[in-house]
Amino acid sequence: MYSNKAMEWSSGESSGRAKDLVCALTRCESAKLKIVVGGAFFSTDKTLLVQSSGYFQALFRSGMRECEQEEIHIQGFAAHGFLIALAVLRDERPILDGDEIVAAIECAAFLQLAPLSKHLVDLIDSNNCLLMYHTAATFGLMDLYRAAAVFIRSMYADLEAEVTKHLPVELVTYVESLVPPVFVAVGAHPTCSLEETSHAATRTVCYLDEGDKDWKVLTALPPGASTSMAGVTVLDNKLYIVGGVQGVRKHAVDSCFCYDADTSEWSVLPGLRQLRYDFTLVGLDGRLYAIGGECEGTVMSSVESYDLATRTWSFVAHLPRPVSGAACTKTMSRIFVCLWKPMETTDIYEYLPGKDEWLLVTTLIRHQSYGHCLVGHRDDLYVMRNGPSADFLRCIMDCYNLTTGQWTALPGHFANSKGSLFTAVVRGDSVFTLNRTVTLEYVIEGKTWKPRNQMKGFPRNGSVWTFFLQLPRRSVMDNI
Repeated sequence: MYSNKAMEWSSGESSGRAKDLVCALTRCESAKLKIVVGGAFFSTDKTLLVQSSGYFQALFRSGMRECEQEEIHIQGFAAHGFLIALAVLRDERPILDGDEIVAAIECAAFLQLAPLSKHLVDLIDSNNCLLMYHTAATFGLMDLYRAAAVFIRSMYADLEAEVTKHLPVELVTYVESLVPPVFVAVGAHPTCSLEETSHAATRTVCYLDEGDKDWKVLTALPPGASTSMAGVTVLDNKLYIVGGVQGVRKHAVDSCFCYDADTSEWSVLPGLRQLRYDFTLVGLDGRLYAIGGECEGTVMSSVESYDLATRTWSFVAHLPRPVSGAACTKTMSRIFVCLWKPMETTDIYEYLPGKDEWLLVTTLIRHQSYGHCLVGHRDDLYVMRNGPSADFLRCIMDCYNLTTGQWTALPGHFANSKGSLFTAVVRGDSVFTLNRTVTLEYVIEGKTWKPRNQMKGFPRNGSVWTFFLQLPRRSVMDNI
């Protein structure tokens, strides 16, 4: 839960304030501001509110007398909602119940608080998605409204009865107009050359038709794209393929491509500043991060960030130590990566974009075992790892809760006679895992993964990347 000390909270010095508000803020005698909501008094930093809230931005641009006041009275939402907002603005990530969700949505909509709206999106699950969706629609919090609708659509088989029973017709209609995200996979392929004509036929991105329980072709890879030891990720419904190698000598390639699932078109991106392969690529908040990897046989700790707005790569903080092929995930709008070290130690680090630094979150020590796959679901991190000794092919999991800071070992193992499962991605409250012969869907209940559905595996050799994309409501074969 959030800290009650937010009632009398003062934030630290903030950076990056909007230039057109600097003069307005410096005219005020004090950097502190007292906000009165529903009879409750809150002390906070004026600049932070202006940076985070469209309401306060408009207020201090207006030149109204409130600009000169040290105490501002606000009506229109509950004090409890503002308490939650201050907790989020101080980088806390509170887990909220039903009444708190409603209060937070009211506050986020009234004050136009993007950070609070974003935090609410991170909290959507099958227990609160209908409440989030309906309340966001009522108060016009559109980012949360759309995110909750997409979540409901992705789990519609489970939620349809509740949706049709409890939601207004127009909200039901909007959910049913959406296309659920599809499970997509791409295997490891080198760049295509004249000598690789026979291999080029398999250079495709495929999606799983859950109705037919079979794989179908979504698009062909561009001729210059290599998925062999490349960085592959999805951000904002776009697939990015960066770098990779070609040939038995692993020559690094300087190719970066983007596939837009909305338009079914490929585009070319600028190349990395440092050639690398066998690195991890992850996207968050308008940026891609190329983490670690190798070049000419040397394992690296360097990290590059690609700004989608400026189309430029730049170096950011190095990892604490070199790593290639690191397990990585994002959840709660945060990036986490597994780093290994002897003996049998898996360190989980978080990248903090605002501070440009890596923070050690927790350490897992298991006999003869390292974390090979990292999956995030709400405030839980699931570490998939091999079993010790003769159990090496078993997939065993441990769960770390970011809120409580506690580890939990999941009972049993997550493999079968057809192989271990070291690739997994989340859709709603389900997890899809994959190997060559079987695709398994698990439903997350508490901290337990329960088998739910079994479909055809991805019949390709080598490494496989999996993710979800929302495809337009049309035949996906049209543009192939």
